[in-house]
Amino acid sequence: MTMIIDEASLDDVPGILAIYNEVLLSSTAIYAEVPVDLANRIEWFEARRRHGFPVLVARDGHGIAGYASFGSFRSFPGYRYTVEHSIHIRADARAQGLGRRLMEALIPLARAMGMHAMIAGIDAANEGSIRFHERFGFERVATFPEVGRKFGRWLDLACMQLFLDPPGSGRPD
Repeated sequence: MTMIIDEASLDDVPGILAIYNEVLLSSTAIYAEVPVDLANRIEWFEARRRHGFPVLVARDGHGIAGYASFGSFRSFPGYRYTVEHSIHIRADARAQGLGRRLMEALIPLARAMGMHAMIAGIDAANEGSIRFHERFGFERVATFPEVGRKFGRWLDLACMQLFLDPPGSGRPD
C-alpha cells in the first residue's frame, strides 16, 4: 500500500484525533487518561500552525495512518531553540517503518527552522521507542522516576535529546 507523508490540513484533524485517543487509552505513550474531543485537537492543531510548527500526516488507503509534530519544549524565551516532538501511529499501521519515515521528514523541518535540539519524552519502560530514538542519534539525558501515574501504577519518564546542529554552536539572537 502506498504511503504519502505531507502537511496536515484541518480536514485531517479527525484522523489525528482517532489515533491520539487510541494511543492515550491503550498505552503509556501519553500520560493522560481521558480521551479528548475534536475541539481539543483542533485547538492543538491551530496552536501549532499559529506558532509556525509543522504537523505532518501519513496517509494510506484507510485514511490517516500516523502523524508527527513538534512544538515548544518550554514556554520561556531561553528555550526558543529547543522543541519537543511526538509521533503516533494508527494501531494497524505500526511496525511497518512509518514512524521512521515520519521522523525522517520531521527532523529536517526542525533544522530548517533553526532549532538546536529536539527532545523526546518517553515512558522509560517503552524500550522499543527508546531504541527507535537511538537509531536517529537521540541520547538519553535524564530519567525522572515516578513522575507520571496511569493504569494504577507510577511511571518513569525518560528524556532523550538530539542535537540538530553541533553542541555549543553559536546562535544569533
